[in-house]
Amino acid sequence: MSVTGRQLWLIFRRDCGLLLGGARGRGGATLPLLFFLSVAMLYPFAVGPDVRLLARTGAGVIWVAALLAAILPLDRLVEPDVETGFFDQWALRGLSEEAVMLVRIVAHWLCFGVPLMLATPIAAGLLSLEGTQLVRLELGLLAGTPGLAAIGVTIAALTAGLRAGAALGGLLLIPLAVPLLIFGAGSLQPGGEDGLALLAAASLVAVAVAPFAAGAAIRAARE
Repeated sequence: MSVTGRQLWLIFRRDCGLLLGGARGRGGATLPLLFFLSVAMLYPFAVGPDVRLLARTGAGVIWVAALLAAILPLDRLVEPDVETGFFDQWALRGLSEEAVMLVRIVAHWLCFGVPLMLATPIAAGLLSLEGTQLVRLELGLLAGTPGLAAIGVTIAALTAGLRAGAALGGLLLIPLAVPLLIFGAGSLQPGGEDGLALLAAASLVAVAVAPFAAGAAIRAARE
């Protein structure tokens, strides 16, 4: 492994440790996961015990919960490293902002998207979803959560250092993530293979564009 590769691997391990363990005092991956499960738990109390209604709407509720849970870690994805000068140190070592942001996206997805996918069977049980719905929902989350992670890291980079950046980040994330939500919900309909393909394509575009947009935002913040 090259020197740059080893440095990026160390950054990846550090990012995963911070995002999972909550070393920055923000709850780590636990808070989004608890929020996600709380929405699935409370929704049946809001609409009543109608099993058919829950089965018809529950998968969409899980997608909305995943989107809202993606807002919670935004303020600790990039801003602490900008404030402490880590990006300056990485730049001095020859690491591009785009490479660091790509590593951050992968770490964020592993620490955010994968736990949500693991918790989805519990949420599906609370919402009376059938096995086929659960499988399609898991496939949709597998395709869509990388895009959510990419959009989240990009917005965190854009709002780093701004006053009320967390609130602004949430306002920016929701409209940008609406296409993923629409395609994800569409993939749950009968014959929703096209929706799943569109979801994967939109997520792939977000992952491809995000490192460059986030890297440019970091350079602007450093200057």
